[in-house]
Amino acid sequence: MLKFIQTSLYLLCFMLGPLCSGAKPLRIVSVNGTLSEIVAGLGLTSQLVGVDITSTYPESLQKVPKVGHNRSLSAEGILSLNPDLIIYTNESMVSDRLLSQLKASGKKVVLFEQVYSKQGAIDLIRAVGKYFDRNAQAEKMVTTVENDLRRLVRPEKPQKLLFIYARGTATMMVAGTGTALEALFGLTGNINAVQGFSNFKPLTAEALVMANPDVLVLFDSGLESLDGPQGLLKVPGVMATNAGKNKKIVSMDGQLLTSYGPRLGKAAIELAQKIK
Repeated sequence: MLKFIQTSLYLLCFMLGPLCSGAKPLRIVSVNGTLSEIVAGLGLTSQLVGVDITSTYPESLQKVPKVGHNRSLSAEGILSLNPDLIIYTNESMVSDRLLSQLKASGKKVVLFEQVYSKQGAIDLIRAVGKYFDRNAQAEKMVTTVENDLRRLVRPEKPQKLLFIYARGTATMMVAGTGTALEALFGLTGNINAVQGFSNFKPLTAEALVMANPDVLVLFDSGLESLDGPQGLLKVPGVMATNAGKNKKIVSMDGQLLTSYGPRLGKAAIELAQKIK
């Protein structure tokens, strides 16, 4: 009888995994939307006690307390959640000062490398899966990325795309080289209309006309801040471009466009379909 009970407990622990170890579940704060999405995909949403506001997918993350935008985080807000672990990427825009404060608190802070490429997305998923000992779940996400990208149809003739980050007409920036947007454009078989600078620069009418993009790409929220396509067409220089003349304006969810995580293939497919 005792042997039967021991065998049954062993089988139960095998099925429950870490929950049977007696260890208290980690309290995780993620300050990167892509990491939050991966952690949720690993089945660890219940262990997320705080996320930044870019952590919008999946829907289950909406119920997790927000610690603010990763550009303006405070150590007090994060530490008030009493996390065991704080995770971020090299692209999370976390300041050195904040990192020093978090590390000085004695909390474990872990950096994951994020690279804007197909392999970079796969490597990030696997790295997070390995860290949390959820390799099988991570491989399911990798398979989804690879299968989605196989469905991607690249154009016969590349188009010139220009991404505009907008928060009303007062704040308008364009994405240069080395950005997630440029990488996604390339993944779809198209090219970035602007070259010669990295990251983001303010949009000017002169630069816009010189770049002469075929398609303008914005976040949904950015296009809304300009009062929609008609508002964008009124921005100086837009109507002098091929995109403006042909009213080729595309908007997508910001986190989907820039996450380079489990939904990379879906983002590329959606963009490719919208710019046809």
